[in-house]
Order: sequence, then structure tokens, then C-alpha cells
Amino acid sequence: MTTSVYLARTILNSFEAMFADFQNVTLGAKARFEQADWLAVHSAQKSRLEIYKAKIAQLTELLRTLAGERVDEGLLWRQAKRDYLTLISHHINYEIAESFFNSIYCSIFKHRHISDNEAFVLSSKMAVDPSTDFPVYRSYNTFSNVPNMIRKIIDDYPFDVAYEDLDRDIRAATRSAIENITPQIIGDHHNIRVDVLNPVFFRNKGAYLVGRILNDDTAPIPFVLPIVNAPERGLRIDTLIFAPDEVSVIFSFTRWYFMVDSQVPSQIVSFLHGLMPQKRISELYSCIGFRKHAKTEFYRDFIDHLASSDDQFVVAPGIKGMVMAVFTLPSLDIVFKLIKDKFTPPKEVTADIVREKYRLVTRSDRVGRMADTQEFKHLRIPKHRFSDELLAELYQDAPSLLSEEDGDIIIKHLYTERRMTPLNLYLRDANDQQLWSVMDEYGNAIKELAAANIFPGDMLLKNFGVTRHGRVVFYDYDEICHITDCHFRSIPAPMTPEQEMASTPWYSVGEFDIFPEEFGLFFAGNRKARQAFDQLHSDLYSVEFWLELQKNIQQGQFMDVFPYRRNRRFIRDRKPST
Repeated sequence: MTTSVYLARTILNSFEAMFADFQNVTLGAKARFEQADWLAVHSAQKSRLEIYKAKIAQLTELLRTLAGERVDEGLLWRQAKRDYLTLISHHINYEIAESFFNSIYCSIFKHRHISDNEAFVLSSKMAVDPSTDFPVYRSYNTFSNVPNMIRKIIDDYPFDVAYEDLDRDIRAATRSAIENITPQIIGDHHNIRVDVLNPVFFRNKGAYLVGRILNDDTAPIPFVLPIVNAPERGLRIDTLIFAPDEVSVIFSFTRWYFMVDSQVPSQIVSFLHGLMPQKRISELYSCIGFRKHAKTEFYRDFIDHLASSDDQFVVAPGIKGMVMAVFTLPSLDIVFKLIKDKFTPPKEVTADIVREKYRLVTRSDRVGRMADTQEFKHLRIPKHRFSDELLAELYQDAPSLLSEEDGDIIIKHLYTERRMTPLNLYLRDANDQQLWSVMDEYGNAIKELAAANIFPGDMLLKNFGVTRHGRVVFYDYDEICHITDCHFRSIPAPMTPEQEMASTPWYSVGEFDIFPEEFGLFFAGNRKARQAFDQLHSDLYSVEFWLELQKNIQQGQFMDVFPYRRNRRFIRDRKPST
């Protein structure tokens, strides 16, 4: 057996082991949901995120031992890629296996010398729709009797926990289905079919059935049926979501990844893409936990977009950050963020601390309020695609991260995020109704992040963005920390006139001391926004609010934060579940 074949087989064996470990954690999601073990849910999410990284680290050391000095030879890796391609040519998860090969190649070569000769920069196959060959859904043809159909669906997806009142839930779901769907799809049509994906989607406290309604003439209508487990009461159907935008929010880039039992993830992605064609394939792989393959898909889309566009990268709009240099491509809804070589005072963090904050975001429940990121090293972009203004700013702010080679700018390290409208810019053009709505969203974002044990740190309006759905999302991570690490204090009353008139705090301030009374300073210069916030979320100025929340987190209580509006729920909980 040649060294290249040995290399290829070892990588594939390691991929199979990684995938099996990933599936084993995923398969436990149903039991964790049934047992309402929310601490275990969070632990499993973090554990699953570490599997890929750990396997790559282990494999890197093994290949260095197996190949010895030849491990750095491009010729060996070109042949290993060809041998690996032969091994995965009929693999049902060939596309994820390609990304795994890329990961080990990048680990060996420190993300340098990447080309399609040695790695799978491009896919080895044309895209196919696996759902035609591997159906992954159940079909129902009983839409004429909606209650029976809903009951049949519930019966087909059993749990080892009884429903609190299934008849009540079916009545509520039936009303929702008739009100939302019948006018759009019934009409004179009789060939109506309902498809529901076989695997249940688990995330946090929810179990989600995902499906579509089809007839002969219209595009599929997506739907999501969330089921929740209220301890000591039982299961209930929480709501029924049909609106495409609301379904899209459930699969948002601002949320933690679903646990989905699928031997062939491309089947799930294909089905979901049919429901949400506006979402990138990369986002859909990411939302079911395959972040590394999502990165591969994103990069391939990025290359294609550069080839089919001619606009230039420019400085991102908004107030410049003290820690990150940010740029964007007008024709692409993505921002690119570099850590500056020197931070603008009074920032005192380091580049290593900033990188650790981004890792914290990846490992945390983002509860729909923090943007997912992808990390790239040694990213090459043609120099002529940069505007002169941007290039000058990057060389001023982060020269250590830039180099030039063969007409390309090579960026040593950066993050990508979905582009949003900065909240301070959104408010500049908002009417009164939009202002009140977005300030309510801003307060809800802070509260929901806090419930997930995340304190944003710097809550300036410029550090939050507004999505196309009108949701407010946090995206500046250099000062985030856990709520449980914070020391919330009231500002001491001054004892002397000199203390009262002092321009700087006359009292001691520790590293983790937080004074909620000062939060109003984040609205500097925007009186109307401050007035709206004061009426909607004045409780955030109270030390007692934060101390109570901190106590709940320390006692293992998790607030119900679901990916749909509270008014969509059939029944409202009165207090957080534990």
C-alpha cells in the first residue's frame, strides 16, 4: 500500500469515527428533551462542537507520525486527494467527507498553500438533489380532515412523555391551519399533500416537526410545529408556524444549532432549501450542526460571487470600531472583520482575548440575538477588488495581518458575519412606529442574552444590528462575558459636595463591576430612543433585575426563549422552567 493510499484511508476512517461520535451525541437529544434535562442539553451542544476539533487535532499528530518528513510534500497530498476521491466517490456523505479532508490539510499546512490540486476547494461532483433518491419524509393526504391529519402526525412522532391536553392542542393547531392555509391553497385544488421530515429537530427546550404543504400549482408552503415539555405538566403543541419569514427566523444564523438525527445531512438540507430558497446552503448545513462543511460551502459561494461580480470591497458603513476593522462587498450581504493591531483607547483587551470572546460566542446559546461567525486564515482576495480607501485603512489599522502575493491581498486572520443595518443608522431614518418597535427589540435582545448567561458589555447602539426581519442582534463581542461573572452594583450615594461634582468615579470600580444605572449613557445623542427605552425596558436600570436573573441562572433555571413571537404561542408560561 502506498503512503498516499494509507493517508487517504486513515483520513476517511477518522472521518467515519468523527461522524459516528457526532451522531451519538445527536441521538441523545430526544431523551434529554423527554427528561427536560436542560443542563444536559446545553452540555451536549458544547460537547458536540468539540468533537470535530478534537478529531482533527488527533489525526494531525497521527499523520505526522505515519508520513514522517513527507507529510509536508505537496506531491504526496495531490496523490492522497486522488486516492481519497476514489474512496468517497460513492459515499453518501461525500461532501462532508471532502470538508474533513480540507480541515486536516489546513491543519498540516497552517491554512497556507490551499489549491484545488491538494484540497477540495471545489466540489468533486455536481450538486444533486438527494431527496429524490433518499426520501426522508412522511406524506399525508388527509387535508380534508385537518384535526385527524394533525393527530396522525402527532401519533407518528411519539415521545415517552404524555401530552398535557392533546385534544386542546389539536383544536388550537386546527384553527391555526385553517386560518393560515386554507385560503391560500385549498380553492379548487384536491391533490394536496403534506410532507413532514422524518427526523425531529431538537434545540434547547423545543422539539420541532418541519414540513411542507403541496398542491399541483403552487410553491411549497413551509410549516413548523414546535412541541415543548413543561415539567410536571407534560408535552404540548406550542404553536404552528406557516409564514415563510417566521419559518426562516426559526432557522436563523443567530441561533444555536439543531440536533437532528440524519445519516445523510444533505437530504435534510435539500428539503429545507426547498422551503427556504433564499437561505444559503452553507447556512442550512450550519443550522444542523455541520459548521465546517458550512464554511466550505460559504467559501465556494464566495469564490463564485467574486467571479460573477465586479464591485469593490469598501469600508463598512457606521461608526468605526475601536477593536475591529470591518469591510464589506456591496453586492454580498456579509461583513469581514479583522482585529486591529492597536486598539483605540480606552479599550484594554488584547487580540488573544478578542479571539477567545469569539470562541465563547461559538460555544454559547445565541438565543437569536448573536450573529454566527466563520473564522478564516490566509484568505486570498484579488487586490483590484479593494477600494483605495479600504486598502489604506486596512494597512493603517491591521498591517500585521496583510501581505501581497501574485496580485492578491492575503489576510492572515479574519471573521465573517451576516451584514445587518447598524442600529444607530437604522434609528436615524426610522419613523416613530419603527423607533418604538426596534427599541423594544433592543431591550428584548439584552434580556434574552442575559437569560442565556451572556452580558454584552458594551451596549452602545452601534454594536447591535437590525436584520431584514426587524430583529435586533448583537455583533460586537470583544467585551462579552457571562452574567454569572458580573458584579452588579448600585452607584454609592456621594458623601461630600466634592464627590457629587467629581468628573470621574470617586468610588472603587472592580474589573467585573457593572452599574445598571449607567445604561442610559448608551443612548447619548438620541433622546427619542432613550424615551422609548425608558418606557419599555426601565427594569434594566435596576440592580435587583440583574441580581434576580443571576440567581436564577446559578440555580439552573433557563428562561423560555423560543424562535417565534410570544403572541404566536397557544399558551403562555407564567415562569421559567428549571
